Amino acid sequence: MKASVHGSCAIACLVAAFAFADPACAGLLTRNKAPAPAAVTSAAPLIQQALNEQRLLDAGRLLDQAALSGDKDPRLEICAGQLSLARGRYADALGHFKKVEAEPGLKGDSLEGQGLALALLDRSDEAMAMLQKAVAEKPTAWRAWNALGSEYDARRRWSDADAAYEHAVGESKRAPIALNNRGFSRMLQGRLDDAVGDFVEALNKKPDLATARTNLRLAMGMRGEYDRAVAGAPQENEAAALNNAGFAALARGDFAAAEGLFDRAMQAKGEYYGRAATNQQLARTLRTRAEEGVSR
Repeated sequence: MKASVHGSCAIACLVAAFAFADPACAGLLTRNKAPAPAAVTSAAPLIQQALNEQRLLDAGRLLDQAALSGDKDPRLEICAGQLSLARGRYADALGHFKKVEAEPGLKGDSLEGQGLALALLDRSDEAMAMLQKAVAEKPTAWRAWNALGSEYDARRRWSDADAAYEHAVGESKRAPIALNNRGFSRMLQGRLDDAVGDFVEALNKKPDLATARTNLRLAMGMRGEYDRAVAGAPQENEAAALNNAGFAALARGDFAAAEGLFDRAMQAKGEYYGRAATNQQLARTLRTRAEEGVSR
């Protein structure tokens, strides 16, 4: 996720500020007075919009300009945290989110951001506790629900994972990344038909979501549909698709098919393919053990 922009600052339109004169002082009494300064309008909504549209360079430039202008809007820390997450600077992100935990109206966003950063820092126990606090504070925080589902997956707490992803999918209005993650969870549970459905829907919404396409091929392989799992793979990805199909066959205990798929993967690579070679050796070992077990 790991590389998408996280967080849930509200997107708002930038509104021009107006200086109103007191009606009692209008006219001649104010003719020679200096005009009142316009109210300062925060850049936070524009920055959030740039982040939502994944225009990271624009977001960074606007944040720098806001700092130089003296913009003190605490929402800027949320935006800075989101930008740091998108750039892979997870410790920096954590620091930004922590700064505004006590700010009115921002606690949910702060907790969500901290939870996401902790998860990406592999601080799993802390992440789960923080994400649970985030969804309690802000039940609409779908990215927190999505990440919480992953934490439950890692602990094989399937009913909790199902509930978390249900919130994530619903609150995000069926965002592709939430559908993909729920599909992956269902695949881990062996619910392959449900998983395929999620991956297909995710790809219908976002055809270039590579993780969903990879997961869909893997799910098809785990259903024994090896040809479908590799059909249509671009030439540059054919070796990886064959290797993944082989892995699926391995997981199914279909060792002979796995060996053949790994062999095809190495041929498609056109050079040494260490991962497929290792997997093929594992498949041979497991097939030999299974045959020995039957013959005894």
